[in-house]
Amino acid sequence: MTRDTSGTAVRDAPRRLYADPGLPDRVFRGVARSGGGLVLAVMLLVGGFLLYRAWQALSRAGWSFLTTEAWEPDAGRFGIAAVLVGTVLIALVAVAVAVPLAVGGALYISEYAPPRLRRTLISVVDLMAAVPSVVYGLWGLFFFEGRILPTARWIATYLGWIPLFRVDGADPSDPLAPESVYTSSTLVAGVVVALMVAPIACSVMREVFSQAPVGEREGAYALGATRWGMIRSVVLPFGKGGMIGGTMLGLGRALGETIGVYLIISPVFEIQWHVVQSGASSVAALIALRYGEASEFGMSALMAAGLALFLMTLVVNFAASSVVARSRSGAASE
Repeated sequence: MTRDTSGTAVRDAPRRLYADPGLPDRVFRGVARSGGGLVLAVMLLVGGFLLYRAWQALSRAGWSFLTTEAWEPDAGRFGIAAVLVGTVLIALVAVAVAVPLAVGGALYISEYAPPRLRRTLISVVDLMAAVPSVVYGLWGLFFFEGRILPTARWIATYLGWIPLFRVDGADPSDPLAPESVYTSSTLVAGVVVALMVAPIACSVMREVFSQAPVGEREGAYALGATRWGMIRSVVLPFGKGGMIGGTMLGLGRALGETIGVYLIISPVFEIQWHVVQSGASSVAALIALRYGEASEFGMSALMAAGLALFLMTLVVNFAASSVVARSRSGAASE
């Protein structure tokens, strides 16, 4: 408090502090903001381009575009109901196979592997993430598919009472029944996509697990916990956000996988819930299959399918980022 010339008490205004960040900090802040703005602008431009090219098809199909199973754009009957369900099923199979592999691999690399072996395994996992998807697709087509057929037959025989694993037209009691009903299925495509997804998810989880607080690790050991007890009480709770983020990141990759799925599946334009049965579909494979022969209106319909896939992957990635940001590991990394 101060007094003016008349002796009246006057409250002092709070002093505003300002620190000059300096030229390097201002340059870095400008570059970072420009990079973030550029990414957002590119994303908006991609979405706007897809919407512009897809408007002709969307204006004709309307809401039936989301409920129609057939894909005959030139005849006026087209929609993404079948391929959208197939895309989600392939992605869910991939995540169900990839997440246990990724969690186990990340825990072994970060907690159990010797230092020399750890460096080698990290390089191998990163190399697997860099392998082109066409290589995985060829491996699945010529090597893996023939070897998973007995497993698919076993699943259909003993778990066929579950609608998801039932195979129409298969006779489990006939040992000479043809195995063609199990080929080119959602299961085969999902497992192949899982091998593409697992290295990415494993890298994210391993990085988060390695950042678990050392003090809490040592505190758990001091209280008599075993290594697994320490992992269960410290590492896994701390890395929950990274596990969810890695899973959602892998799910986004699985939803948009194209060539690996295109080489394996046998496209069907009807909702196919049976993951072991021959016949599957996905939005990305549909675009790759029909792009070369599409008419002008058919190209607009393909752009509409691409727009739906674009929006779906955006929702998955935004959900993953929000979950990770609210988690303990995500907050610690900011």
